[in-house]
Amino acid sequence: MITIISSTNRPGSSTLKIARYYQKKLLEKGIESGILSMAQLPPNILQTDLYGKRSAEFQEIRDIVTATDKFIFIIPEYNGSFPGALKVFIDACSFPDSFYEKKAALVGISSGKYGNIRGIDHFTGVCHYVNLHVMPLKLHIANVKTEFNEYSDLYKEDTVKFTNDQIDKFIKF
Repeated sequence: MITIISSTNRPGSSTLKIARYYQKKLLEKGIESGILSMAQLPPNILQTDLYGKRSAEFQEIRDIVTATDKFIFIIPEYNGSFPGALKVFIDACSFPDSFYEKKAALVGISSGKYGNIRGIDHFTGVCHYVNLHVMPLKLHIANVKTEFNEYSDLYKEDTVKFTNDQIDKFIKF
């Protein structure tokens, strides 16, 4: 199973649009996937699901993570790194079982011109720590708000090409 992680809890985010785009492109290739948004995290996760405690709300999310073989993380830039909601999510999952020996593709996005290069590097370190194997082809989509057409699909030729290449390689990874 492939799960696409929309790595922010921000309402109406470009991150979720990119996640939906990836899901649509995977389906066009005959691959079903699910989307897990950090907006789905329990609002009180810091009190209920860290340090060995588990809530019923987060158990549903843990079940999705456990059933997943491959993850696609869509990661926006937050203060030169990745969102805190993503770190809390990783911390609340079972270590190392949730991600151990599984595979991941990383896509950095930003409203600026670098596509979250540093955040993807930071998150790669976290992935290595939890023994989540990261596909070498990482994408960085800069100026993300200019990348969508009126249907919330990516439309710029080079971005479409690179996302298709990454998806094809990830299917084989």
